[in-house]
Amino acid sequence: MPRTLGELSVLLHARLEGDATIEIDSIASISSAQPGDLIFVDDPRHLAAAEASQASAIIVGEFAKASPKPLLIAALPREAFARAANWLIESAPPGPSIHATAIIHATAQLDPTVIVEEAAIIRSNVHIAAHTTIGAGSVIGPNVTIGRDCHIYPNVTIYPGTTLGNRVILHAGAVLGGDGFGYVRDSATGRYEKFPQIGRLVLEDDVEIGANSTIDRGALDETRIRRGTKIDNLVHVGHNVQIGEDVVIAAQTGLSGSSTVENQVIIGGQVGIADHVRIEAGAILGAQSGIPSKKVIRGKGIVFWGTPARPIKAYLKDLATLARLSKGK
Repeated sequence: MPRTLGELSVLLHARLEGDATIEIDSIASISSAQPGDLIFVDDPRHLAAAEASQASAIIVGEFAKASPKPLLIAALPREAFARAANWLIESAPPGPSIHATAIIHATAQLDPTVIVEEAAIIRSNVHIAAHTTIGAGSVIGPNVTIGRDCHIYPNVTIYPGTTLGNRVILHAGAVLGGDGFGYVRDSATGRYEKFPQIGRLVLEDDVEIGANSTIDRGALDETRIRRGTKIDNLVHVGHNVQIGEDVVIAAQTGLSGSSTVENQVIIGGQVGIADHVRIEAGAILGAQSGIPSKKVIRGKGIVFWGTPARPIKAYLKDLATLARLSKGK
């Protein structure tokens, strides 16, 4: 939807320098920008290239002074650009639609604004709130509750009893609420007996789950992903895991059962977290780190790296020592 620069300046709390009536209808990179596009610059070194582009306006930081192009001056240009982008791509929601091939149990309760695409299956006692979309081929198990403004992409599977808050996004192929990997070994026979997996899974508001990620329900209690957490593709979250608010987890990471990740933790790609680990608030785990069972990682803003993970200064010191020892040979 086209927006004027005047409207954008109000939305972003940005100072406008230029014609407030100019309309913006899309976003772009500096190199691909066309008339009508909005771009951003958060490094003064790129300002000249932005001014030479075909973009209609630039979001910049306070470092920008005079410019031949209209400017929206914001304290945090990248953040302002993301907010503007989300606003620009908003459109009137499509009308409610239940595809003829969808299968919906008679006891399911769907708000009239819900969209259900081709071959989706919605089982008994499901509750789905307003303006939520269920993608093609998805399966929503019995007694699932889904909040408003959620987007469930194609081929998502949600096991029975799972609860989703508002504005949750589940990308294609995600599996939510499956059994945890829990077994008891028979000491006499050596065979494995399945431990009960009867808990539940709760995703709070504004959570996003990447494609082909899997999140297990609790064994006896619950697995919970708290508000605003973002999980990348191909991530596995085991049973009874507790993940705090505004956590970011990159692709191919695995969290074993009963681990706790507190608020605003950042976890890089391919990190392995063993069972009963606690990652305290604000810690940062570098890619391919390994955390042994029952370990506690603490240090807001501190980067941990290696296996076993330790503060990056200690990790780099160990590497330097190994390098010196190898040269000594």
